[in-house]
Amino acid sequence: DTIEGEENLVMKACKAALESEHVTKVIHDCKRDSEALYFQFGIRLNNVVDTQIAYSLIESQEQGKKVNDYISFVDLLADPRYCGVAYPEKEEVRLILKRNTEFWRERPLTEYKLNAAAADVRYLIHIYHKMMEKLSEKSLWYLAVRGGLYCRCFCGNAENWPPLAPEALKDENGKGPEEERIWVLD
Repeated sequence: DTIEGEENLVMKACKAALESEHVTKVIHDCKRDSEALYFQFGIRLNNVVDTQIAYSLIESQEQGKKVNDYISFVDLLADPRYCGVAYPEKEEVRLILKRNTEFWRERPLTEYKLNAAAADVRYLIHIYHKMMEKLSEKSLWYLAVRGGLYCRCFCGNAENWPPLAPEALKDENGKGPEEERIWVLD
């Protein structure tokens, strides 16, 4: 449990992996998770594959035009191209969170909460592999850059973040497929 205890030993132990460029983290809609990790534990997420961003890029590839189609996690799970699994419990948890914003802070974690947390990540690796098969090299670059931007978008003027574009996806001149500007409005 990462919240119990003043020293948050689990988060300290996980910090190196969460910030590592060598460990891929698969998250759906990483913005708020990244914000919480940064402000609560000083962790700067790095090398994140955001399945919401990947979905939008794949839709753009398949339609041949830019698509800003951000899919909910429930809809992504239900999509037969990636998983084809219904997840009605997610809506139940959303309703509980609207009534009780301290839901995830309450201790000890109940079996219901443990099952809900496990369900949120159970299929992500499977979806990740399906998506990686579909993404072009250019889309992989966009995924890396957008994932990096999304990880820091709610963290204010955070300094000392890792570079946005992985070196492996840059050409011999040190450039990615093309420059993309994403504005985060406050």
